[in-house]
Amino acid sequence: MSAFAAFLHHLCFLAIMLALFVEMLLLRQPLTLASARKILRYDAIYGIAAGLVIVVGVLRVLYFEKGSAYYLHSAPFIAKMLLFLIVGLLSIYPTMTFLKWKTALQQDRIPQISDAQRRTLGLVMHVEGSLLVLMILCATMMAKGIGYLGN
Repeated sequence: MSAFAAFLHHLCFLAIMLALFVEMLLLRQPLTLASARKILRYDAIYGIAAGLVIVVGVLRVLYFEKGSAYYLHSAPFIAKMLLFLIVGLLSIYPTMTFLKWKTALQQDRIPQISDAQRRTLGLVMHVEGSLLVLMILCATMMAKGIGYLGN
């Protein structure tokens, strides 16, 4: 069960990365009804995958891996959780922007997005992606026992 939980955890993290990447690619092109709808779908996938990463991660910490005492004394684990929190907070802006598009999309209108807003979304999403990559480094360090602060 531990291997399956790890697999599911990594698969959900990969889904987050891929959804973010696709959103970024779609935003670089002129916005159409189809691309705006795809962005909304990929943002939903991102959110669902992030929720699953949390649920599966908590289950791994509590039941399938080294136990909460180990993780709570691991500097890379704590850093990884802080990075995940920051990414979650950053993701609010794109998600709220995309959700505002629903009314226009229901009326078969292309949502309006200014060049400045497009640049801001791109910047936020690039920062999210960079922080997600740093999370992989933290996970690797944590798995190898680097930065363990316990006895």
